[in-house]
Amino acid sequence: MAQYFQFNERQTNFKQETIAGMTTFLALAYILVVNPAVLGEAGMDKGAVFTATALTILFGTLMIGLYANYPIGIAPSMGLNAFFTYGVVQSLGVEWQVALTGVFIAAILFMILSLLKIREKIINAIPQDLKHAVAGGIGFFIAFIGLKNAGLVTSSQSTFVQLGNLTTPTTLLAIFAFIITIIMLVMGWRGAIFYGIILATITGVLLGVIDKPNQIIGKVPSLEPTFLVALQPENLAQALSPQVLPVIFTFLFVAFFDTAGTLIAIASQAGLIRNNEVPNAGRALLSDSTASTVGALLGTSTTASMIESSAGIGAGGRTGFTSVVMSAFFALAIFFEPVLSIVPTSVTAPALIIVGAMMATEVKQIDWDRLDVAIPAFITIIMMPLTFSVATGIALGFILYPITFLSAKRGKDIHPMMYVLFVLFIVYFWVSP
Repeated sequence: MAQYFQFNERQTNFKQETIAGMTTFLALAYILVVNPAVLGEAGMDKGAVFTATALTILFGTLMIGLYANYPIGIAPSMGLNAFFTYGVVQSLGVEWQVALTGVFIAAILFMILSLLKIREKIINAIPQDLKHAVAGGIGFFIAFIGLKNAGLVTSSQSTFVQLGNLTTPTTLLAIFAFIITIIMLVMGWRGAIFYGIILATITGVLLGVIDKPNQIIGKVPSLEPTFLVALQPENLAQALSPQVLPVIFTFLFVAFFDTAGTLIAIASQAGLIRNNEVPNAGRALLSDSTASTVGALLGTSTTASMIESSAGIGAGGRTGFTSVVMSAFFALAIFFEPVLSIVPTSVTAPALIIVGAMMATEVKQIDWDRLDVAIPAFITIIMMPLTFSVATGIALGFILYPITFLSAKRGKDIHPMMYVLFVLFIVYFWVSP
């Protein structure tokens, strides 16, 4: 085992890898609570989503550990699950079954791109500033959703949005969860988001705001409501409509760059990069895209390599055995659905706000001193929460970018693919209802 995972080459050992796997599990465990809550608002069965989420994390994390030898956790993306529910189902009016089929198609395309090894060409076609703008914009978007779910922000006829009623019990509980979580995060606690959810839930139960669970360990919820829904012929036909095609592109685009960025960051933190190259990058990307495919078939949104894996790296994780240990903990967690299912959206909302804040730090990488870059980037970011649509923010930014560069007489600096996307997004707005 030590030879297979290269313990000696990466200066690690069994104990160190086990502790790292446990640490990353604690950092990622909140997804078992948040993902069913978010996708449940799209009309999906929460029990089925819980099982699909756990099995997808188990499969993807095990694959990237054994196949690519990386200490990374793969799980449903906290930005893309919000986009799935609020941007696609609620905003565009697309049925969740069709949206799930879109996730499946995007995952298949991601797999093909990974197998053909043309990922780098597509990544290089998108300007770096827009990549950071998309990541940062999604951060603002999911933070806004978290504020809404917490009751901290509500609608208003006169000002569109306003501060919510801070005396509502569920809102007070959300505020408590948020404060206790950020205190633990700032203090450097591993798994702070997960602990914050647990402490707030226990507090809510003790105060009578949350119902007590009927049991601690229970039967694993059935996958039947979501299993293989993505393959139904009627859903496949609707997923290829002009309305849903941009959604598929968004799933593919964000998963593409989210995974690539996380992979580079984790490999750098773990000291695995050699000669400016990320080892086994192809295998890691194939693991992620395969996990997305499996997840869509089981019944969950697009997966990504999770940046929370850095917690395990900080604890000493250097090989895929960290991921194997992590997978074992998620396998056990499947049986604790009765406890995890009582957690309300008001308690999971702070997790969205905090993860959004972490993602929003991407904007610091944008070249704000150049107007031809800053304006498209800013529009990409600001229009995601204001239009309640990730796709709209991306489309507007990708339309403006060629315009500002041509105006600055720098049109030759743009990859030809950007002009193709420019036309496609204009067509998208033209045909969209």
